[in-house]
Amino acid sequence: MDGHSDQSSRHWHGLTTWHGTTIIGVKRGGKTVVAGDGQVSMGNTVMKPNARKVRRIGEGGKVVAGFAGATADAFTLFERLEKKLEQYRGQLLRAAVELAKDWRTDKYLRNLEALMIVADDESLLVLTGNGDVLEPEGGIAAIGSGGNYALSAARALSDYEEDAEVIARKAMAVAAEVCVFTNDNVTLEEV
Repeated sequence: MDGHSDQSSRHWHGLTTWHGTTIIGVKRGGKTVVAGDGQVSMGNTVMKPNARKVRRIGEGGKVVAGFAGATADAFTLFERLEKKLEQYRGQLLRAAVELAKDWRTDKYLRNLEALMIVADDESLLVLTGNGDVLEPEGGIAAIGSGGNYALSAARALSDYEEDAEVIARKAMAVAAEVCVFTNDNVTLEEV
């Protein structure tokens, strides 16, 4: 699910899928940021070094979302989440829960291989294809092939650093140094 969970490319009808990699969300000091690297890989090949895997969605761009996993699947989920945000008048938690229900029960959506971190001014959430909507402990969440590296770095930094953006950027730099599927071309959005 993280884009490289079995260390090989996924195949669908004989085509290799493209994957996005590391995303981190940090909620600290009244500020929430979501950051992602820019690398898109197909198997062990870097196909694009400057992809935008973090973007603003919803009315007025009040929600920030980042994805790790199959790129086409993630765009499907972005669209679905935007529709849920419209339906539930911008209430992120409600929209996320409803999307997770659909994701788990809908035969088409159940096959999507992506994870998402979403945030607004109140919530930081991780959405999974298992129907999970998780609010991370300590206000730090990371997904993707470099997610564990970024998460570990951010947790260590949070004892010494108060600024969410600084924590996210430094954690992404650590992930980029360690994970071959993560680069240092970071996109960051704040809510």
